[in-house]
Amino acid sequence: MDVNVNEYFEKRVSEAKRQFERTVDCKHTEFDDLYPYMTEQPQFFWYKRYVAWQELLTVVKIAEDMEVNWKQLFLDKQSSFVEGRVLDAKVLDDWYEESEKHEKESSKNE
Repeated sequence: MDVNVNEYFEKRVSEAKRQFERTVDCKHTEFDDLYPYMTEQPQFFWYKRYVAWQELLTVVKIAEDMEVNWKQLFLDKQSSFVEGRVLDAKVLDDWYEESEKHEKESSKNE
């Protein structure tokens, strides 16, 4: 089996990042399918974010161990959040750049 380790981990980091971003945006994720009976609980959305954050941190740690440059997949601010490892309100509020926030808000209104 020919597997390029760099490509594999870049893909895994991208997928974990996408999954985390879907939780920031309160969108459906694979985690919802695992616990469909929990989706009506308000704390479920916070829990889902923490699980996605932990997955992202785990994949990034393994990528670092394998000497894969994961930072290129993130904005500078996002990679510093990941390096800080703590999921707090600042991460959730400031994950996207201002221009991205405006684009998301305008696309929601369409």
